[in-house]
Amino acid sequence: MLPASPLPVYLGVQDSIVFEPVRYIWNATRGSRLRPWRSEYLRWRVETYSGRWAEKLTMREVLGFVWNSRWELLSFVWWTGRVQREARRRP
Repeated sequence: MLPASPLPVYLGVQDSIVFEPVRYIWNATRGSRLRPWRSEYLRWRVETYSGRWAEKLTMREVLGFVWNSRWELLSFVWWTGRVQREARRRP
């Protein structure tokens, strides 16, 4: 009998670093997945990180910010993945 895995069988990897950014974006855009620039959480994150007013952010500004800061954002997402893995390991 195969051990239970939290990820679907077709992924084949329990803690894949490749899927951490996707999982973070999926969770962060809950309620606004087709329009992530309208996500209150992501707007708050952009405001906190860049200093721009969240209420005045447009799609173009959010996507431009994400593109210009992509390596810092990926580093943050990978860090959150490491923290989550560590939290799951501890009893």
